[in-house]
Amino acid sequence: MSTMPEIVNLRSDTFTKPSPKMLEAMTAARVGDDVYREDPDTLDLEKRSAEITGKEAALFMPSGSMSNLTALYINAGRGNEVLAHRWSHIIQYEIASPAAIAGCMPIALDGPAGKITPEILKPSIRPKAYDLAYPTMIEVENTMNKAGGTCYRLDELKALAAFAKEHSLKIHMDGARLFNAAISTGDPVQELCSTAETLTFCLSKGLGAPAGSVLCGTEAFIRQARRVRKLLGGGMRQTGYYAAAGIYALEHNIDRLQEDHDHARQLAEALEKTSWASIDADSVETNIVIFETPDRPAAEVAEKLKEQGILCSPFSEKHVRMVTHLDVSPRMIEQAVNVIKKL
Repeated sequence: MSTMPEIVNLRSDTFTKPSPKMLEAMTAARVGDDVYREDPDTLDLEKRSAEITGKEAALFMPSGSMSNLTALYINAGRGNEVLAHRWSHIIQYEIASPAAIAGCMPIALDGPAGKITPEILKPSIRPKAYDLAYPTMIEVENTMNKAGGTCYRLDELKALAAFAKEHSLKIHMDGARLFNAAISTGDPVQELCSTAETLTFCLSKGLGAPAGSVLCGTEAFIRQARRVRKLLGGGMRQTGYYAAAGIYALEHNIDRLQEDHDHARQLAEALEKTSWASIDADSVETNIVIFETPDRPAAEVAEKLKEQGILCSPFSEKHVRMVTHLDVSPRMIEQAVNVIKKL
């Protein structure tokens, strides 16, 4: 009898499921009504998140997209511009919500490794005129998904912050994978976050919680954000069940992200040695591996890997993405590497 290979799901780190211990924490959650600000575990998660990021306050949000939209709604302002890399999530994957709902216009800029610099931003600072939109915000994504999980170093963020201050701009950090960036660069989370007025991080990616993000900023900003969350339909009731998962994730699942990074490097090194994939393994900084398929469509390569039990995502006509996470064990990585070598 033939045996089916174990499925190794490398499509995204959003596929993680709560561990048994996380489920125990969720079952034991202290809950109330978060709209009334009476859900104990949600209040606890928000307090911890503010402390971890060094901000005055924090707010539990249903998703990272809603967190980003809320920050843009409040701090960018209608009729103004938001300067962001063209690969950023707010431009690529949020259904034009900055324009459709927040009323601001993202300006898509190019930059190496998915990052923007003061030199790249400078041409977008134009003389003020009554018929021009003004930039009011810079948005940075750390890590940058579409660039393969690349990170901003602290000195790069400080340079952006100095530029923003010089030109009276606010910075919002889409830190969906913020802790991956901190683990990779070795820069303290609070110092990374100190360069932005507002930031969000996801609980439901590498940290392994089933849902939710946290938006952080000043107390005044979070008071406004709570109203915008309600406006967007994001006010929920017994959110403590999700918050308990988030608290568990913050306590147990940050330091282990290095294992995901090591696994990604193993995949990249295996891919680098093949004749059908093109990648520089040294370019892999965190848990995302994007490789080129020069001689055939990416969808065809992904299908061939799927036949061998390895699930990944065609990311463009000629690029495939693999993402490691806590539900992918060392044994699964070994299996994936062996498939890659033999394909």
